[in-house]
Amino acid sequence: MKRDNGTVSNIKIVSELMLRLLPAQVLLVAVGSVNGIVSSLFASNFLGPEAMSAVGLCSPLNMLMVSVSTVIMGGSVIICGQYMGKDMEERLQDVFSADLTWALIFAAGFTALFVPASLFDLTGFLTRDASIRPLLNSYMLGQAAGIVPLLAGNTFAAFLSMENRTRRTYAASILYIVSNAVLNFLFVVRLKAGIFGLALASSLGGWIFLAFNASAFLSRNSRLRIRAGSIRGDVSGDIFRIGLPGAASNVYQTARGLIVNRLIEAFVGSMGISAFAASDTVMRVFWAIPGGMLAVSRLMMSVSAGEEDRQTLTDVMRVMFRRYLPLMCAVSAGIILCAEPFSSIFYRDPSSAVHIMTVWGFRILPLCMPLSVIYMHFSCFYQLTDRSFLVHLLALLDGVVSVVVFSAVLIPSMGMNSVYVSNVLNGVVTTIVIAAFAWIRAGHIPKNMEELMVIPRELGAPEDMRLDLSVDSMEEVLTIAETLQAFCLSKGIDEKRSYIAALCTEEMAGNIVSHGFTKDGRRHSIDVRAVVKDEEVILRIRDDCVPFDPYERSRLTEGDDILKNIGIRMVFACARDVQYKNILGLNALTIRI
Repeated sequence: MKRDNGTVSNIKIVSELMLRLLPAQVLLVAVGSVNGIVSSLFASNFLGPEAMSAVGLCSPLNMLMVSVSTVIMGGSVIICGQYMGKDMEERLQDVFSADLTWALIFAAGFTALFVPASLFDLTGFLTRDASIRPLLNSYMLGQAAGIVPLLAGNTFAAFLSMENRTRRTYAASILYIVSNAVLNFLFVVRLKAGIFGLALASSLGGWIFLAFNASAFLSRNSRLRIRAGSIRGDVSGDIFRIGLPGAASNVYQTARGLIVNRLIEAFVGSMGISAFAASDTVMRVFWAIPGGMLAVSRLMMSVSAGEEDRQTLTDVMRVMFRRYLPLMCAVSAGIILCAEPFSSIFYRDPSSAVHIMTVWGFRILPLCMPLSVIYMHFSCFYQLTDRSFLVHLLALLDGVVSVVVFSAVLIPSMGMNSVYVSNVLNGVVTTIVIAAFAWIRAGHIPKNMEELMVIPRELGAPEDMRLDLSVDSMEEVLTIAETLQAFCLSKGIDEKRSYIAALCTEEMAGNIVSHGFTKDGRRHSIDVRAVVKDEEVILRIRDDCVPFDPYERSRLTEGDDILKNIGIRMVFACARDVQYKNILGLNALTIRI
């Protein structure tokens, strides 16, 4: 099957992979948010609205820590994805060690700031309310105990996902949530430890999460290991260079939180902060969905960039528009419909001002979520292609400028609702900027996904020098072999190598259909890409079947049966180089002729 652009793309494989990886990534992002809800429920029901205000006031500092984690983890994931795409997996240990080391360094720094600030009442920059400050100080002191597992735990979870070990991530996440709930009940309800016990429960749960994930890297069977030693300066530099633009939005959101909290205090009062904290706490759970979507897409795009695979890059973005965006719209609609029940979880009196303000938060804030999915994906792609200025511009608009400006203008007349509406207008602004950038670069309204993404010309092979084919049955194997041979001849490749390229593709694709398609009873597809570059034919055969390394199979030739695996051995004999890797559960075979 060919598309109008003359290429054949297996968007089905990309789509199914992105949907399969999504639940684990959403759960990973949602852990902190779910625990936030647990803490907020205990705060609002057992400690009162003032405790909720303290939780809300601490939110900008939590966002700052998330920003640091995003810099380290985001840069590491992108670099590792590119290494995997370029068959440089031996560098993964260097990145893992650097990531973990920097996470621990920053965790120690934040702990050193939180403890004295809470013990010596140095939190006046967060609030001027003398009745709230003691609660805020106690809450920050309890949180200080959980900073190390917050930053280091994210590192372990991210690398487990890259190794396709999502079951441990699921188990650790569930264990974290359950332990947090049990510890909150123990400290807040039974021991009457107040808001300090509220924060300490979450911190101890974080240590359980960290220990469970870290144990996976102590095993001898782990590809990556926890080990002491020096870290490479060039690796650290790359992590921060690549990760910083993507985390800029979170840094700006820290400033936004401080400014918006002051506006709410001045025009609405502390009940406005309580309402925003309640709605934001629940919304953060649902924000895990676009966060998980971004985590999957970031890794997929990173690997594709490492492989210089323009087609998969565009397919990832197509899946975002066709699958992720409609899903996010449905989730947003569900939140809006549940505005009253969600508000009643925290504030049961429907006539109270704080309940009414919370309801409006649930009715308005979800409208910005679909727009944010678009912003997050394009910002990630810009980050991947070193468009740092554009990443920072979008982050500045999304993180602070749009929300603060709209809130400051509207809050005198709209009150608390101005903050909610400003978040929606913010999404409109960033979407307009993305479309305008593509329009300016193309010189016209973008006509296809490559123009909308503004993919650099130097990335990958030009469209006329690559061929993408998909195989769903044995009948299509011979057809694509003939098509591929004709393509190679048309690009100046000699008859012998054109024939070898077709023969290798026919043998490997046929082997996958005969054996891989029948292993588990599921429907499968094969994605075949041929690139002619520097007078060399590069074949990439990718499938979603069970892991299968043809190199290991090619060595099984001892014994009386000299014909055993003769087809695979023929491929290794004819090709200049053959490389196999399993990335994110996909088999990827690269053959150079």
